[in-house]
Amino acid sequence: MTNNANVAAGQQKLRSKKGHERRVNGTIYTVLTVMSIVWLVPFVFLVLQSFRSYKLEKGGMVDYLLPKHFSLDNYAFLFEGSNFFSWLGKALIVALVAAAVAAVLIHLCAKLLDRGEDSHGRRIALIGGSLLAGFVALVAMTMAMQGFTLAGSWKNLAISLLLYALAGWIMARVYLKQDSKLLRTIPGYVLEDKHQGIKKFCAMFAEFGALALIIQCILAPMTMSQYVRWYGNTLTIALFTAVIQTAIVLSVSYSLSRLRFKGRKLIMNVVLILGLFPGFLTMITLYFLLKQLGLTQAGAVPGLILIYCASSGMGYYISKGFFDTIPKSLDESARIDGATRFQVFLKIIMPLAKPIVIYTILMAFMAPWGDYVFASYVAFGHQDGYNVAVGLYNWVNTNDFQNYFTRFCAGGVLVAVPITALFLALQKYYVEGVTGGAVKG
Repeated sequence: MTNNANVAAGQQKLRSKKGHERRVNGTIYTVLTVMSIVWLVPFVFLVLQSFRSYKLEKGGMVDYLLPKHFSLDNYAFLFEGSNFFSWLGKALIVALVAAAVAAVLIHLCAKLLDRGEDSHGRRIALIGGSLLAGFVALVAMTMAMQGFTLAGSWKNLAISLLLYALAGWIMARVYLKQDSKLLRTIPGYVLEDKHQGIKKFCAMFAEFGALALIIQCILAPMTMSQYVRWYGNTLTIALFTAVIQTAIVLSVSYSLSRLRFKGRKLIMNVVLILGLFPGFLTMITLYFLLKQLGLTQAGAVPGLILIYCASSGMGYYISKGFFDTIPKSLDESARIDGATRFQVFLKIIMPLAKPIVIYTILMAFMAPWGDYVFASYVAFGHQDGYNVAVGLYNWVNTNDFQNYFTRFCAGGVLVAVPITALFLALQKYYVEGVTGGAVKG
């Protein structure tokens, strides 16, 4: 009887514990659901108001949620006076065809190199000839599709050729390079893949397509509305900052994680202390320094890129923590086999550090994308130098609020699209990067 009573008491206690857990979990889920709804309500309001016609309804704030007349008037206004859609359609066609031509030429170049003697001169001739033919095809298609003419465009043509040659040579060398003996000696790092050639070809096709789009922006830029110009400024700043800042942060993080040198701890402590002070303290100094260099107002875009990248090395903490979790034995084995520090970093650490690389890129991209304070300070009233945050704010601040509110909402929705898409696509790596970098300091 005593045993039965104990069993019954244990079961009752277990049921009570499970019931308590269900109540606690239910409360947590309810609170999180309510918080999510509260967080989403402003965004839903913004989206719905962006579809309210400013021509048929009152343009400012209203006391109802659903528009009485759904319309794309506000979005049409953002692109008014711009040939964005027609230019983009033609640019995509040119980029796809030019990328296919370049990728096929480099692929044929690889086949010719495999069949003949792979001398340095032969390699330069084949790769250089392939790139030149690809560039000529790109320029010819740009002239045919975008109305580009050579008259008075030699400077832009020279810049485009230099960019194409530099980026194309790097892509071609990466595509043609065989796996080195060093990487084959690292267990589990290089795996034989029968689809490796197809993957390389597709990657090169995508890279040449992006390069062709950039060159078309130089050779045959679109006619831009105010909003498109601001959006382009923001995108330019964010992309350059993401690339430069990621390279700096990862280089500093790897150096502090793997190398041991005199003053290392002092540098880390000084950076930690400096990081406690907000960047706004230097705004006046930065403005006058940039003004002396001609990087304010009309030069606001390169000025902002310089500001965002200048102290980026100080944000090494999370990346360093992630690198600390990667076994140093991989570095040591590669070093014994003759790899340099840069080869170890590029060939071994970077593929293993994909989550932290993506996390760093996202953080570097987001900071300038939504910045208002530094952007408004550096542009200082020069509308062509605004980013999209400053431009939209000026619409509702200096212009007629009642007429520009719905157009402000439409502009805000388009601003949210890239960040939302990036987070949805890279959320897995973002979480891995944060949690991996927080494990070890």
